[in-house]
Amino acid sequence: MKHIIILASGSGTNAENIIKYFENSQTASVRMVLSNKKEAKVLDRANSYGKSAISFNKTAFTNGDVLDLLKNLNPDLIVLAGFLWKVPSEIITAFPDKIINIHPALLPNYGGKGMYGLKVHQAIITNKEVETGITIHYVNENYDEGNIIFQAKTKVTAQDTAESVAQKVHQLEYKHFPEIIEKLLNG
Repeated sequence: MKHIIILASGSGTNAENIIKYFENSQTASVRMVLSNKKEAKVLDRANSYGKSAISFNKTAFTNGDVLDLLKNLNPDLIVLAGFLWKVPSEIITAFPDKIINIHPALLPNYGGKGMYGLKVHQAIITNKEVETGITIHYVNENYDEGNIIFQAKTKVTAQDTAESVAQKVHQLEYKHFPEIIEKLLNG
């Protein structure tokens, strides 16, 4: 059985979707959910499925405490699902090609520091883009610049708002993210 660790900062809908997807899997399971926010809804979501869930602060993330925890857990894959902090290079080095992220746009466009959630979707509307989507990529030392694993697209119409684009993108995330995780673990 392969083990997944999820890092998330917010409500945790993607994390919950991944937990449910692997709930009865013979391939993998979510071992733990970690959050950089102690009030994050993702912690409650994980607990409701019987998954261990803990929060940590910036010091623990940068001084090696989180790295030590991850090494002890020995995950096959670390999944960033709405995790907003830059991953320290020590963690990236310790888990080469084992850390992935999902971004709510078609990278390399609309990526980088500060480009997350509705900010991304509003930029897409403002720039009158005709399509957007999701990008699943490996994590490296720079925001949203790791090698792309998978992309899926959706149309953007003149009637769309940032919120309606967010809904379309969420549907792509829910459909594809668990499937790509499973393919990576089976690969």
